[in-house]
Amino acid sequence: MKYTPTIGIECHVQLCTKTKLFSEVDNDARGKEPNSCVSPVDYAMPGMLPRLNGEAIKFAIRAGRAMNCEINAYSRFDRKHYFYPDSPKGYQISQFYHPIIGAGYVELPSSTKVRIEHAHLEGDAGKLTHFDTYSLVDLNRVDTPLIEIVSMPDIHSSKDVHDYCKELWRLMCYAGVTYGDLYNGNMRFDVNVSVAPEGSSESGTRAEVKNLNSFRSAERAAEYEIKRQTKLLEKGEKVVQETRGWNDATGVTTGQRSKEEAKDYRYMPEPDIPPIHLSSEFIDEESAKLPLMPADYRKLFDGVIKSDILEVLLDYPQLMNSLRELSTREDGFLGDGSLAPVVTGLAPSSSVVTSGSPSKASSLVLLISNLFASVLLAEEKSAEYLNDLPTAAELNELAEMNIKKELSSTATKEVFLRLFDPQMKGRGAKQIAKELGLIQENDLGALEKIVDAVLAKPETQKAQADFKAGEEKVIGFLVGQVMKESKGKANPSAVQDILRKKLA
Repeated sequence: MKYTPTIGIECHVQLCTKTKLFSEVDNDARGKEPNSCVSPVDYAMPGMLPRLNGEAIKFAIRAGRAMNCEINAYSRFDRKHYFYPDSPKGYQISQFYHPIIGAGYVELPSSTKVRIEHAHLEGDAGKLTHFDTYSLVDLNRVDTPLIEIVSMPDIHSSKDVHDYCKELWRLMCYAGVTYGDLYNGNMRFDVNVSVAPEGSSESGTRAEVKNLNSFRSAERAAEYEIKRQTKLLEKGEKVVQETRGWNDATGVTTGQRSKEEAKDYRYMPEPDIPPIHLSSEFIDEESAKLPLMPADYRKLFDGVIKSDILEVLLDYPQLMNSLRELSTREDGFLGDGSLAPVVTGLAPSSSVVTSGSPSKASSLVLLISNLFASVLLAEEKSAEYLNDLPTAAELNELAEMNIKKELSSTATKEVFLRLFDPQMKGRGAKQIAKELGLIQENDLGALEKIVDAVLAKPETQKAQADFKAGEEKVIGFLVGQVMKESKGKANPSAVQDILRKKLA
């Protein structure tokens, strides 16, 4: 018998507001000492009342719009009661009955749509670190503003789990509502998996794997659960409804606590925060601040950059914005829409869609996108470099030098990397190339003199005779001799043309 998995995902997104959701305390505790970003409100000291952070409301609107969601004009906070050492209040301030974000959907690169049931604002809990005989609590994270995004159970494969989590991360990062630092838990995924016989009208009993902080972990955990539950059903055993933990090292989930009985959180309206009423004008104003999303870039560069390369580049919002600027430049070298010459050595068929002749803007985007994909991302410090990109004007100048054959493909890569060097900042591609002595010699008269000098050398006589006898491959040796004579500055393409004419 075949079985079909049904998967829904809850995602907690930490918002990157300057201060916390209910207190005027630094919201970015990354690298800070434990319990150093805490106020009497976070400690739940007697008489301390929460004050709602208005920026969090704006961020929630943008996050909702990024997921094609309705924004509810009326929303309200509720108290969710539970007792745990990481929650000094004894309850969490959340939105159970009236969330700020309504129904929507996330479209995956495969065009699969995963519906969003709702998303709500809430304050985060603290963090417990467990040791053999004791535990330590860090309250820096208490009341960090969160959006909890609840998907519908529209996912039916572990690959789509990966793609959904990654696309959701992209949407939140592009919208500018989170730092997106998965290592520090800025986004955490709870994956609910159930398996049922193929064609069944009902889903099976679900297990929830909590607190996954990478796309790969979410994918692997889902894949493991699908196999585990399928084996149980094949043996005639029952799947237990429970919360399970994921061990990334062993690739196994283990049971943590049963969920046979739903907890009674005794939800009640939060008495210290009034309901939120948003005007349509306010919602529209915040929605308009949303920049281009991944789907927009896919449309913009469709037919220009191959989809597999584009999917790699889409992980870097600042880079995509730079490519957009380059594709629409109207000044100088690009922007007239005319056909461009072939990009020298930097637009291989593996990364470029080759349908028709590209425009100048397309040639530029192809060249720069390939430099980022094949050169920069291979560097050890690529993540650090991507935080401070060269300007569009600097990248434009580099592309112009390559296409005018002032730089070889190797030299173009060298200058490109130097644009990220703090010591070279602000100098521009042309100045860097001059300082490094990388600009190619294109003066035909000067090149002809160098070629004549090489052809006059005794060590090249045999190669010349072999070429005249029909051995094409020796032309490479002769070009190499000219490059050596010119100390690497000669344009090899122009050199080959001159050699062929002289040896014809």
